[in-house]
Amino acid sequence: MKVSAQEEYGMRCLLRIGSCETPEGLTIPDISRMEGLSPANVAKLLRILRLGGFIESARGRSGGYKLARPADQIVIGEVLTLLGGKIYEPSFCDSHTGTNTICNHIIDCSTRSLWRSIQSAVDAVLGKITLKDMIGSEKGVTSFVSAMNNDAVENQVIM
Repeated sequence: MKVSAQEEYGMRCLLRIGSCETPEGLTIPDISRMEGLSPANVAKLLRILRLGGFIESARGRSGGYKLARPADQIVIGEVLTLLGGKIYEPSFCDSHTGTNTICNHIIDCSTRSLWRSIQSAVDAVLGKITLKDMIGSEKGVTSFVSAMNNDAVENQVIM
């Protein structure tokens, strides 16, 4: 499992826009220069993010891209799903049947159980982190995620 370039660069563009403090937002050349990405790639990523409802654009001389809603209302799990999909989707088994019409393990599949569990764990983390949580330093985000993990462990012990 790897994070795709589209997911990484899309998140970087969204973080850059979310960190922008000017009311007009950022232009494609601005983001391209600041992130070291080609203008064409930035344009493609911003189109995906705009169609997904995370950013909006304004045309004209003072136009640019800005967040479509507050950063604390943009869930990172939703952004990453838009940019690259999930690790495991229920339709996964339909796509990986081998040479058969249906998978040999359709009734009892330990692999499916593993993928489902991994997806559930990823969703639990990414569903709680917002863009606002991500804006800032690496140390701050690490502390936030560690605190989330500690809460999850404490909740499991209590149950």
